[in-house]
Amino acid sequence: MTTALLIAALFMGFFGSPHCLGMCGGLVAAFSLSMKDVSPAKRRALIATYHFGRLTSYAVLGLVAGLIGTTVLAPLMIGNSMPRILLGLVLVFVGATMLGLPFLTKLERVGMRFWQFLSPIRQKVFPLNTYPRALAAGLLWGYLPCGLVYGALLIAVVAHDPLSGAALMFVFGLGTIPMLVATHKTVSWLRGQIGRLRLRQFNGAIMVLSGLAVVFVPMVMASMHGGGHGDAHSNPQMSHSSPSSMTSNLSNSHQNMSDNEHNMDSH
Repeated sequence: MTTALLIAALFMGFFGSPHCLGMCGGLVAAFSLSMKDVSPAKRRALIATYHFGRLTSYAVLGLVAGLIGTTVLAPLMIGNSMPRILLGLVLVFVGATMLGLPFLTKLERVGMRFWQFLSPIRQKVFPLNTYPRALAAGLLWGYLPCGLVYGALLIAVVAHDPLSGAALMFVFGLGTIPMLVATHKTVSWLRGQIGRLRLRQFNGAIMVLSGLAVVFVPMVMASMHGGGHGDAHSNPQMSHSSPSSMTSNLSNSHQNMSDNEHNMDSH
């Protein structure tokens, strides 16, 4: 997995985090109310603990997504360009989702059913006045249905291996933290700046263009390279031979010619 893919996941989390506020705002408020009787220092530690739990859940989901990619998809894509094409198409899909196209809303509805199933367990973590409770709350929070998370998971599927998928989802989660831990005043400012500058849409457009580049640029380059050097490509051994091997071949040819002349003279 390239650094560029990790950066894309980080930006996806940060610029998409206003959407996270809509999905997670009520949950964050409930967590805050349940910690009203703890000291400010412990409160900060509890907040860090449940965010660590949330990122851990994201990493586990990324691990599973990467495992699916390597076990189900990889055997179908050995020796061809499908991994690159699939990655490009996923980036286009996720970028289009960030631009506002509601591709993942149905998947969010399915995820909501699982979230409701977890309701009895979620009630047991309140109040968040101990570190184990905060960690458990964060681990459960990671399974809150969110189209943005599902989009990141699609990238994790094509991230080459399970550990890369886990790293990608963890970094994605890091990108969402500033919006979710900021004060109300800072949140309003961040949301205003992201909305005013249309940074989410800008990031989505960058992802779409990156995906198209991943799919088509190698094809165009291969086509141009093949058209300009058709003779070399007609003989792969010649086009990929090193100077030393070409010299060796020429020496062998001269030796064969000398042997033939010697045989002709002897007859």
